[in-house]
Amino acid sequence: MKTDILQSTVSMAHEKENKKKLYAEEDISKLAVIKSNDTIAMKYMMCVAAASVAEGATYPLDLTKTRLQIQGEMASGGSNAKYRGMFRTAMGIAKEEGLLHLWRGMLPALYRHAIYTGFRMSAYEEIRNQLSKKDKNGFSLWKKVVAGMMAGGIGQLMASPTDLIKTQIQMEGRRRLMGEPPRVDGMVDAFRKIVKQGGVTGLWRGCWPNVQRAALVNLGDLSTYDSVKSSILDNTTLEDNSVTHCLSSGCAGLVGAIMGTPADVVKARVMNQATDEFGRGLVYKSSADCFMQTVRGEGFLALYKGFVPCWLRMAPWSLTFWLSFEQIRKASGATSW
Repeated sequence: MKTDILQSTVSMAHEKENKKKLYAEEDISKLAVIKSNDTIAMKYMMCVAAASVAEGATYPLDLTKTRLQIQGEMASGGSNAKYRGMFRTAMGIAKEEGLLHLWRGMLPALYRHAIYTGFRMSAYEEIRNQLSKKDKNGFSLWKKVVAGMMAGGIGQLMASPTDLIKTQIQMEGRRRLMGEPPRVDGMVDAFRKIVKQGGVTGLWRGCWPNVQRAALVNLGDLSTYDSVKSSILDNTTLEDNSVTHCLSSGCAGLVGAIMGTPADVVKARVMNQATDEFGRGLVYKSSADCFMQTVRGEGFLALYKGFVPCWLRMAPWSLTFWLSFEQIRKASGATSW
């Protein structure tokens, strides 16, 4: 009897030990998955996937915003604006050009995010991880601001040709309705004509207001999201879930729109202007010249023309992107951003 009890006890002990071993092996395998999905390449692909979801969902707002910023442009002799407000502009495009034309220029926009968002997100996170490796508080607010501006600016400089092509395609429907001859017929045609007129460097026409805008937007987007999310997790009872992500992305979208709209207006006008045979702008000499002409001719608040659609575009984009990004990371087994 005692022997049976002893054998039973030993058997249970072995069983417990085997279970612990199995659990430990499971933990190690989970850790291996997390490590494998925390590589820079995997993070890059997750950023691009989330950006594609956000761009597809909110692209009509971007088209509407660009039309509002450019129509009625006094420096180029534009007439009174035909549409006023985001909703009327969107309805006008859908009615006169077709519903699917609200996604005109979508393909170069996706290419842009494959370069721009993939780089800025990966670069910012890598900088943060390196500075926070030894000291949890090593990534202070001013470092977040500098890292966000640098990551956004460099990423946009790399992706600027796709933005130039996108802007020109977005305005084609409006030009044709006004009886003006088409300038470009699709992405490939736009690329060829830009290179033919201004050479390869012509692809970066208007890139500096673009880079400035991206730096300012990422100052608002990345650093604000990072700071707000950290503050919520440290100072409230909320956990790292969708509620926290929504609150953080809402703040990031608002600050990004406030910081980036003036540069966005200048960027859109410089990129949309007609050029001579050498690829030089016929209306503005530089982004600074565009800035001064806009303020003198239309007043300072003209720099915030299209602010509401810009914010209404940036807020849902930011919300969709961050929610998608965090969920994609969670589903793939990577750590939370």
